[in-house]
Amino acid sequence: MRRLVLASTLLLGACATRPQQSPEQPAQLVPQQRQVTRLTGMSAQDLVGHFGRPALQIQEGNSLKLQFRGRYCVLDAYLYPGQSGGYRVTYVNTRTPLGADTDQATCISALEYTS
Repeated sequence: MRRLVLASTLLLGACATRPQQSPEQPAQLVPQQRQVTRLTGMSAQDLVGHFGRPALQIQEGNSLKLQFRGRYCVLDAYLYPGQSGGYRVTYVNTRTPLGADTDQATCISALEYTS
């Protein structure tokens, strides 16, 4: 009897269809990569032209950090001397105003619309 119940359960499970992914929740990792790549290599002037005046600017050794703040997030851009001279963005970090990690593409988009 137990074998019959087990076989029936397995047979019904095999016939079940997989739930379809909702079109409202597609997995999109590419836009985030594209956004960050777009900032990489920018100069300090490019960033200021893109996001407006930085809320914070710190020069430490041969590096420069520019911070841009919005209502929903904070973006830190780290610039180092480039091969052709001048500082260039090599790393970008984003977080909420309270310090929690946040999606970089979303933060960049939010700062673009508020500047």
